Amino acid sequence: MNSLKNKVVLITGASSGFGEDAAWFFAAEGCRLVLSARRIDRLQTLVSRIQDEGGEAIAIPMDITNADDIENMAQSAVALYGRIDILFNNAGIGRVDWFENHTPERDIDLLIRVNLIGLMQVTRAVLPQMIEQGSGHIINMSSVAGLIAPPLIASYSASKFGARAFTDSLRREVAPLGIKVSGIYPGPAATEFGQHVGNSKAYGSFRKKFNIRMSSEYVAKRVVDVAKRPRRSLVIPWWFRIVTAFDMLFPAVVDWIAYIFSKSKHKLE
Repeated sequence: MNSLKNKVVLITGASSGFGEDAAWFFAAEGCRLVLSARRIDRLQTLVSRIQDEGGEAIAIPMDITNADDIENMAQSAVALYGRIDILFNNAGIGRVDWFENHTPERDIDLLIRVNLIGLMQVTRAVLPQMIEQGSGHIINMSSVAGLIAPPLIASYSASKFGARAFTDSLRREVAPLGIKVSGIYPGPAATEFGQHVGNSKAYGSFRKKFNIRMSSEYVAKRVVDVAKRPRRSLVIPWWFRIVTAFDMLFPAVVDWIAYIFSKSKHKLE
């Protein structure tokens, strides 16, 4: 198990949800935190609270769709601390609805730029420093939607499948350089994220019947566990591994289940 004390941890999307909760858990391990997101007021509040508890943290505002912001964030972190030991790529947005209702600007273009291209650009900005120091750990927040693609989340799932492919490819590239790359694949969790995915009646009906969600704190704690004990991937909760394995082994059956679901839910719209 790796000690995280004095490790420099850069977290994107740190103003809420998994990012905010992970900041607290990393701070408890004695890490030095660089917290980044668009909402600087929330970041500064979080930084102040962590400092009040004896932790070390700074806030750097960043729009993950802006290349200049990304470069400034990475350079500022290195200028301040001299290194980046752990990158937690957490920023993301979602959309739940039938694909024909997705807007090209927000639900396709922006979603892909935030969830996939932004993740790649942040990694590219941080990677040279890790290569130079001969060590580092990149933890990418994906989703079980990057392992199985159900109805209603076509754009989101596409972005997360892309994030998984990037994570796996990069891990195989940089392993000889002393850098670890991990993918986190959580199922539904109770975060602010769920408030911004749209108001699909079909999704609302599904959630009402199957409202199984993890806490944000639980997911964030598992992220820190991966930082302590690096591994290639973590699927949570554990039983989603069975679901994704079933999809791989019996895709025709999953297609049939999805067909029944979509046929019944279309009637709600």
